[in-house]
Amino acid sequence: MPFLSFTRNVWLLCLAQIFAFTGANVTIFLGGIVGALLAPSIVFATLPVAAMIVGTASGTIPAAMIMSRWGRRVGFVGASILASCSALLGALAIWQSHFLLYCLASLSLGVSMAFVQQYRFATAESVNSEVAPQAISAILLAGIAGAFLGPNVANYARDLIPDYAFVGSYIALSLMVLMPAFILTCLRTPKKSLDLDQGKGRSVKTLLQQPDFVLAVMAAAVSYALMSFIMTATPVSMHVMDGHSLHDTGVVIQWHIVGMFLPSLFVGKIIRKFGHRTIMVAGIVALIVCIIIGQISQTFAGYWFSLVMLGVGWNFLFVSGTALLITCYKESEKYRAQGFNDFMVFGFQALASLSAGWLLSATSWKIINLMSLPFLGLLLVVIWWSHNKLKQK
Repeated sequence: MPFLSFTRNVWLLCLAQIFAFTGANVTIFLGGIVGALLAPSIVFATLPVAAMIVGTASGTIPAAMIMSRWGRRVGFVGASILASCSALLGALAIWQSHFLLYCLASLSLGVSMAFVQQYRFATAESVNSEVAPQAISAILLAGIAGAFLGPNVANYARDLIPDYAFVGSYIALSLMVLMPAFILTCLRTPKKSLDLDQGKGRSVKTLLQQPDFVLAVMAAAVSYALMSFIMTATPVSMHVMDGHSLHDTGVVIQWHIVGMFLPSLFVGKIIRKFGHRTIMVAGIVALIVCIIIGQISQTFAGYWFSLVMLGVGWNFLFVSGTALLITCYKESEKYRAQGFNDFMVFGFQALASLSAGWLLSATSWKIINLMSLPFLGLLLVVIWWSHNKLKQK
């Protein structure tokens, strides 16, 4: 059993992921709703969620550099403290009804999430290479607990401060995201890490000459961008435009996150059996189903099924992309390759999130779903191209 091969580090990172991931899913759950309350126009409602993702994108290279110099443990513990302070800043922004300050808090929280995204690489480095897909799946699977913990605690604490809705949510969030700082002090990491600037290994330009490296980055970037594009628009479309309750909106987001992470129970195993490209194609099919359902129904059931399929499609593409990526670089190149990959992934995700609110207000829920199709077509072309290159080689 692969789970029996997991090291102490993997289990610590999985436990920390439960709490660390609440920063992202609470922002996804409440960012658009709080944004609609504080923003001068509904067009800017999704800006806080986009700010978090911009923060993640801008933090990817610094995160890789800090951990290459001082190690994973210092980076992860420091990020946890930053996340807690950011959540408290968010509580203050809501207390003061200050939209730009709330966006700044979301941006800062996003920077801390750039470090959290490195959990998956830290787990892969803590096990034998043949077990790496399962280890990556396990760290993502831990997000299910965070999917229920974050929104439920935030919803429970929303009226903790009378007359200031959601201030209590962010105070509770500050405590949840601080937990990894205590858990990961026990993380065992090498005393000396490689430096990004020491010039060892191949350059990013050389790495990009590998079809598998291009495919791995492309699969992760496209899946994250499209998932974020549709997910960011969901609370505004569902709650603000279609009039569904906050409770129903929260349930849809929770089950979307379950769809993102539950396949991790088996996806690592089927990647080993059928290969990275086959699972990527399966992920594209799931995303197409998500788009079709979005055209048919905007009921609670329609949103629920569409967002679950969105999560499943993301999981297949993201896990297979990450598992393929770690086969494309040497030890001396890992921080360089990982930093570039995450910069591309969260850079595209940031662009998708920034455009989601404006495009939703300018068009409709159905149209923004259809906008995803050309990108899925492009990814299919890259899968076909890389497969042909592999056959020729």
